Amino acid sequence: MESEISFLEAKAKLETLCAYQEKCQFDIELKLTDWCFDKEQKDQLISHLISFNFINEERFAYSYVSGKFRIKKWGRLKITSHLKQKRISNYSIQKGLKEIDSEAYWNTLELLAKKKRDEIQSKKENDWVKKGKIYRFLISKGYESELINEVLSAIQL
Repeated sequence: MESEISFLEAKAKLETLCAYQEKCQFDIELKLTDWCFDKEQKDQLISHLISFNFINEERFAYSYVSGKFRIKKWGRLKITSHLKQKRISNYSIQKGLKEIDSEAYWNTLELLAKKKRDEIQSKKENDWVKKGKIYRFLISKGYESELINEVLSAIQL
């Protein structure tokens, strides 16, 4: 199957895309597959983007971690999982995760726990059930169980 766009058009489009928003190599490979490029052309385009610093794995990891933590309030486990799905190296993932301030992480976890507690406060359930709901919510956000247990002990139900 032949590509709908030429090699040079794809190069220009990818440069624009990468300049506009951080992308990882995996995202670009998917885009090139959608455009029906063969392996050799994909490799050429990706190596061009890497050599001209349009794609940078560490920069992508940092940007991804920063955005998912600040905006979506995800925990380290969920962020790590999603970065691994995008085939980011463990080294880059760890480097990106180091950018999360420990105090900000704890404050975000505590804020989410209190917010969830206030949402379920009106329900006539015992504290055990409420703690379970908060725990499951925080696990789904990607926070570590040890920290969740600490925050559940710290907040009043």
